[in-house]
Amino acid sequence: MELDAAIDTARRDFAELLAGLTPEQWEQPSLCAGWRVREVAAHVALTAAPLLTQVSAVVRSGFRFDRMVDATARANAAKPPERLVEEVRALVGVRKRPPGTTPVDPLNDVLVHTQDVARPLGITVSLDPEAAATAADLVWKRPFPFRAQARVQGRELIATDVDWRRGSGEPLEAPMGELLLILTGRVVRTDYAQ
Repeated sequence: MELDAAIDTARRDFAELLAGLTPEQWEQPSLCAGWRVREVAAHVALTAAPLLTQVSAVVRSGFRFDRMVDATARANAAKPPERLVEEVRALVGVRKRPPGTTPVDPLNDVLVHTQDVARPLGITVSLDPEAAATAADLVWKRPFPFRAQARVQGRELIATDVDWRRGSGEPLEAPMGELLLILTGRVVRTDYAQ
């Protein structure tokens, strides 16, 4: 998998998903606690915000990551949906990312947030298994903010559509996209084929 191409494809797909939503769907709750679809879109649109804007937001939040992310998403969500779609589309080809993040973070962010929007709306958006595995590797290794290893303690996660397995204990087999969502706290279901 070529990382930049996977990021661009995922961003393009997310923009197309957003462009097809009705005004009512923009106001629906997402899988992100307390955020509507519009806040999720606004958050993704901020991925390549200027460094000064990002640093100012961190300072205003008292250096609290979750507070900063929430405040910036809510402020950006005041824009019309069409503008947010344009901002997400404009990310295709952009390699800039927030300070302290890795080249894989933008991929993880857009893959997971696409599902945060699609699933509550009953829209099926497939996750590329290789892209999801790359994102899951990042999530697995990083204790903050996902706490993935603690979340699945006592389970061995085994992908059914790509060569990926992590953890130990009772096996949990599922498509790689589902495992990524489990690791990021989006899916609590554990009744996949075992």
